[in-house]
Amino acid sequence: MIPDDLRVVNLGLPKSGTTTLGEALKRAGMRVADWKIRPGQSSRRGFVGKLMYQGWFDSGDPLHYLTDFNAFTEIEVVRDGKNLWPQTDWALLAAIRALYPGAKFILSHRDPAKHADSMRRWSNLGKRRLPIHAVPGLPEGYGKKPGELERWIEGHTAFCRQVFAGAEDFMEYDVEDPEAQAKIAAFLGIELPWWGTANRNENHPGEGEA
Repeated sequence: MIPDDLRVVNLGLPKSGTTTLGEALKRAGMRVADWKIRPGQSSRRGFVGKLMYQGWFDSGDPLHYLTDFNAFTEIEVVRDGKNLWPQTDWALLAAIRALYPGAKFILSHRDPAKHADSMRRWSNLGKRRLPIHAVPGLPEGYGKKPGELERWIEGHTAFCRQVFAGAEDFMEYDVEDPEAQAKIAAFLGIELPWWGTANRNENHPGEGEA
C-alpha cells in the first residue's frame, strides 16, 4: 500500500540510475513521472522540470501541475531550448518539503568517473549538450575536458549532502550497492518487488546505467 501523502523526488543527475528507480517505483504501484510526461499518463504534457518550474512560479507549488503523479525520478531537462535543473534549486525543493510533509528525497549516484563516462556516451549529452549550456555548477564551456564532468558530479553530490544534512526525509544510494533495493524500500516504507537495469547504455552493452 502506497501512503497517500508519499511523494518521492529523486535528486540524481542523468545517467545515475534514474530510469531503473522509476521502473522499480512504478512496479511498486507508484505513479511515476520520469523526465517527460508521455501520452496516456496525464492530460498535461511536457517535461517534468518545466512543469515543476511552471507550477512554482504560477502558484508557489512545484507539483501544482503534476497531481497525477507521486514519484519524480528524473526531473532536469537540457534540450529543445530548455535548460532546467530543479534538483539544484533549494527554493523549489524547500517548497516541496513545506507543502508535502510526507515527501521523501532520494539521491541516486555512482562512481563519478563511471558516471561521467556514461554521460559522454549517451547521445550528445556529455559531449555537446552539457558543455554548451550554463548548467548549475557547470558553466557554459565546461564539461569537455577530462575531469570536468567528474568534478561537477562530485559537486552535486556534495550539495545534496549539505542541504539535507541530518534530514530524515533524505537518503542517498550508490547504484552499484547490492543492498540498494532493500534500503530504498525501507526508507520509503513500501515494497519494491523489482530491481534491475533499465535504459541500458547501448554504446557499452555490458554496463547498465540508467
